[in-house]
Amino acid sequence: MGSELLINVTPTEARVALVEHGVLQEVHIERRMKRGLVGNIYKGKISRVLPGMQAAFVDIGLDKAAFLHASDIFPHTECVADAEKGNFVVRNIAELVRQGQDIMVQVVKDPLGTKGARLTTDITLPSRYLVFMPGSSHVGVSQRIESEEERARLKEIALPFVDADGGFIIRTAAEGVGAEELAQDAAFLRRVWAKVSERRKRQGATLLYQDLALPVRIVRDFVGVDLDSVQVDSQSTYEELLQFAQEFMPDVAGKIEHYSGPAAIFDLYDVENEIQRALERKVELKSGGYLIIDQTEAMTTVDINTGGFVGHRNLEETIFNTNLEATQAIARQLRLRNLGGIIIIDFIDMMKEEHKQRVLSSLTSALSADRVKTNISGSGFSGLGLVEMTRKRTRESLEHVLCGECPACRGTGTMKTVETVSFDIFREIIRLNRTYQADEFLIYCAPAVYEVLSADEAHTVAELEVYIGKRVRIQCEPMYVQSKYDVVMV
Repeated sequence: MGSELLINVTPTEARVALVEHGVLQEVHIERRMKRGLVGNIYKGKISRVLPGMQAAFVDIGLDKAAFLHASDIFPHTECVADAEKGNFVVRNIAELVRQGQDIMVQVVKDPLGTKGARLTTDITLPSRYLVFMPGSSHVGVSQRIESEEERARLKEIALPFVDADGGFIIRTAAEGVGAEELAQDAAFLRRVWAKVSERRKRQGATLLYQDLALPVRIVRDFVGVDLDSVQVDSQSTYEELLQFAQEFMPDVAGKIEHYSGPAAIFDLYDVENEIQRALERKVELKSGGYLIIDQTEAMTTVDINTGGFVGHRNLEETIFNTNLEATQAIARQLRLRNLGGIIIIDFIDMMKEEHKQRVLSSLTSALSADRVKTNISGSGFSGLGLVEMTRKRTRESLEHVLCGECPACRGTGTMKTVETVSFDIFREIIRLNRTYQADEFLIYCAPAVYEVLSADEAHTVAELEVYIGKRVRIQCEPMYVQSKYDVVMV
């Protein structure tokens, strides 16, 4: 069993699951009202230039202004030579754009949290085998095509495609492809660019080009993966995919199937339950060990524990085997949860240098299957015994797509205990009694706090009444979260 794409489409959202050897590896979700913006091309207007940040904010018609850094404005560099070598420096943002200027930009990162979309003026249009680069005059070849002979062959085929409109990058999927298929791709991209150029004449901030819908886009981007089948549970999406594949990806068309089984398509390979498990902090390992994954604004941390795994030889071997197993689980969880940015992995401390190198090698090998670029920092383990790595982030993580902030804890993950809230209430009553004149106090609190104040802490409430010389009444508010309370003077 190889790789399969399972595509679930409803009127409100589309979900795509990549299953490899019967195990869920990736999940992609696109909701109709919140389609991803990466790849979209806009005509925007510079709303603000910030020289101190070397950046500008651009109005592209979204709720939040998008962010354009000077390094993402092309052409943006000039060569500054010194005595020993030439250095490239980014020109000042004030020399590149001005407030109120119209500009054509492309989204390279979706809005993440409180941050707006990230933009570039280096426009690219992808197809199956080629990427069109408006304004360029050269042909590039994907670095993943290693054969120099094949690289030269492809470049020779593509060179005549370059014209005044732009040049091309040859994608990895083009390896072994003939001149006719590449010519068809080039013609298609030129037609798309002609439409974009025509729409650019419109007034105001406007969308010039939108990338394909998720199901079609995923099939296009997975063309380099050896897929066994693509199963779709929507008849209309199946027909759309089939038509697209027959025109642009004929070798994939025969693998696209309409799924009409009795069970929901995501019940195959337990995908639905795997998605739910991917939202939990704790990831169980088969040996009895486990991972704890915490996602924060700044970074993601992964902690490995032996748990119930006691091993068969000695402690060092137990730790080594747990760490080794964890590398495979970590690589899968990064893909499945789509975790990006800085990632800190706290492996269990190992004494032997050989064990450390084997764990690093296993992690590197496991990460090699990830289509998203990853990079392990430095030589491996830091002075504190941590592995620091990065994973390119272009869209929201699975948790951010499916979950929101907890109204009780406000995203902290913790709440004050009932005892702490009770003592907060007592202090508040004493403070108010010293500051204001009141005949009695009325406490509004959550059910759990009400239970404690009426039972376990009833004697404390009585002592408080004696201390302040006033009556204290308690009223339960079922809609209050545990930490919320109000003290009213009557």
